[in-house]
Amino acid sequence: MAVFALQLRMDAGFEKQIPIGNEYISTFQKYRSELFGANRITVVVKARTGTIWSQPALERLYKVTQAVSYLPNVDRGGVQSLWTPNTFVNEITEDGFRADPVIDGTITPEGLTAKTIDSIRQAAVSGGYIGVLVSKDQTSAMITAELNERDVNGAALDYVAFNRLLENKLRKPFEDSSYEIQIIGFAKQIGDIADGASGVLVFCALALLLTAGAVYWYCRSVRFTILPIVCSLTSLVWQFGTLRLLGFGLDPLAVLVPFLVFAIGVSHGIQQINYIVRELSHGHSSFEAARHSFNGLLIPGTLALITAFVSFITLLLIPIPMVRELAITASLGVGYKILTNLVMLPVVASCMQFTKAYADKALEAREKRARWLKVLARVAEPRNAVLTLAATAIVFGVAVWQSRDRVVGTLQPGAPELREDARYNQDAVAISKGYDVGLDWLTVVFEAPQSSGCTDPRIGLFEDDFVSTMKREPGVVSVSSYPQMLRTYSEGYNEGNPKMSVIPIDSTNYAALSAEINRVRGYMTKDCKMTAVHLFLSDHKAVTIKHLLSAVKSYAAANNLKGLNIRLAAGNAGVLAATNDEVEHSEVPMMLYVYAAIVVLVLLAYRDLRAVIACCLPLTVATFIGYWFMKELQIGLTVATLPVMVLAVGIGVDYAFYIYNRLQLHLMHDVPIVKAVEQSILEVGVATIFTALTLAIGVATWSFSALKFQADMGKLLAFMFVVNLIMAMTALPALAVILDRLFPRKTAVKASSLFSH
Repeated sequence: MAVFALQLRMDAGFEKQIPIGNEYISTFQKYRSELFGANRITVVVKARTGTIWSQPALERLYKVTQAVSYLPNVDRGGVQSLWTPNTFVNEITEDGFRADPVIDGTITPEGLTAKTIDSIRQAAVSGGYIGVLVSKDQTSAMITAELNERDVNGAALDYVAFNRLLENKLRKPFEDSSYEIQIIGFAKQIGDIADGASGVLVFCALALLLTAGAVYWYCRSVRFTILPIVCSLTSLVWQFGTLRLLGFGLDPLAVLVPFLVFAIGVSHGIQQINYIVRELSHGHSSFEAARHSFNGLLIPGTLALITAFVSFITLLLIPIPMVRELAITASLGVGYKILTNLVMLPVVASCMQFTKAYADKALEAREKRARWLKVLARVAEPRNAVLTLAATAIVFGVAVWQSRDRVVGTLQPGAPELREDARYNQDAVAISKGYDVGLDWLTVVFEAPQSSGCTDPRIGLFEDDFVSTMKREPGVVSVSSYPQMLRTYSEGYNEGNPKMSVIPIDSTNYAALSAEINRVRGYMTKDCKMTAVHLFLSDHKAVTIKHLLSAVKSYAAANNLKGLNIRLAAGNAGVLAATNDEVEHSEVPMMLYVYAAIVVLVLLAYRDLRAVIACCLPLTVATFIGYWFMKELQIGLTVATLPVMVLAVGIGVDYAFYIYNRLQLHLMHDVPIVKAVEQSILEVGVATIFTALTLAIGVATWSFSALKFQADMGKLLAFMFVVNLIMAMTALPALAVILDRLFPRKTAVKASSLFSH
């Protein structure tokens, strides 16, 4: 499996990010060949001194345009810059209406003169390209290109390799002390994320070293230190090897998940080591200690891992291929954990030999650390239990209130996965400031009956009113639309008279202008059944997109034209809106399935509703505290953060299962509830606290990652580990005591095969 694991590669794709079956995506897919492509790259050539209107600058722009055109998977017909023939200016001449390229095909970069450059500048101004293809301060010029997901042979675009091409073919050859090359777009973004993701290995190695040091400090045994780590690494190798055999790669946005599953394995491994050392100190042999550990932890360990497994399987509810691959990746890892951590670890431990002196010394050290837990165990006293639950209820109420308006989607402009000072985000900010056309756009489609689309002026008038309304909406930088094209062409055909910048009401004239507009890609289909309005946005924040979608829907509800259908949504903002929509609608069902699985598993294992309440309520409180934390740190719920919240539930219930399992064992032997809680905390409390803090410190090192989303995930996970620990060590024991007093046990809990060992 290690051989196959080493063959695993990063595998990113634009199509993998697109939700399947979403109404917005249906619109996007239906008209993607007629509209602006959502998967495009934008390259800007910026003069560090002076303007773009010089021979060296325009020659540099020409060379970069050629380099972009010959990149693999680039749709050459969709490349646009001042040098491409699809950039033309409409002119009224003595001979009538004429459209000429901004730079004539006979002009060469080497033959540019001051007079020619001045005519090009004037053409760019009169053609309306200042702020569109030329920056407002005229120091830079833009090249846009649309990408095809697959080449002529059907091979998928390798975004990681393509990003290297962007650097080696564009940035390095053409950026120097005189000119800056700025590049943005999905391909560049995902490539930069993949490059940053390589740093995951460094932080995971650091976390591994910290974990190893902490485990050694805890058990004072090199063998016991290596054992849980090797068992967890074994499942990780199996996981990577299986992914390769299944034909999957590792998506840059999902690269953290395998290492999170590794953390789960270490967590369970430490519980096993704690149990084995305790049994060794009681005089048992290694074989007996390992066997007792296997019997004693099989139920809580299996419950915890099955819960984590179900948590990840529920991600299949989100119809996004990348998320579904992530679900398979994580589920494989958790499935292997059941074998490596619950079976392999005690089997290997049974083959080791330890002296009684070592066991006594290790137990003495553990008991010294556990002394202060006697204070914490007082939470089981009835009065303290009531106060603890009251405090928990208050915190829960505040957390629910504070997290009520959390955001689904991104909260920052630029690429939220990258840091603010990342080159990509610096380029994105510079381009957005220099140009009037927003880098994010939402396309609204208008579908008309095929028989009247080209001859019914009411459609153009209706869309024109829609455009005037949308221009006033916050977040809209500019609008490019079919009715605006009608106005421009109408004015041009009437000698440039500004009074004729109107929508023609004569059907013949309307049809003639539509035929002219048909030459320009992105605004209509040839049969006029579909026309489009492109709303360019200030950013792609979730609140911006959600507001615009709401505004479009409100307009459609208040205004209608018989036979005309308004459809959302294409453009990259439309794809983001679909993704946010699926995440938002899937979150609650996913959490319900996870909690349902916990309820069923707890009932099967303990056959007691009190156990269900004691295990689930603290988990619910911790989940809402996590949502509150996300809101305060401005971490939106996205396809990258949702798995972490699901994992937090899976990790959090681990602590509850281990503590409640010991509690149930003592209750079987007629130990009073308060004493049973105290003994349970003293026996597994140190291991539980140690595990949570070790894992929290390990993932907290991710805060220094070059990837913002990895840093955010590190903070979120570290916080959730600690919060779930606190809930399991305080709210759970208090709940158990109060529930036992409200619903007293009629007879002692009978021992069953599940708990006897």
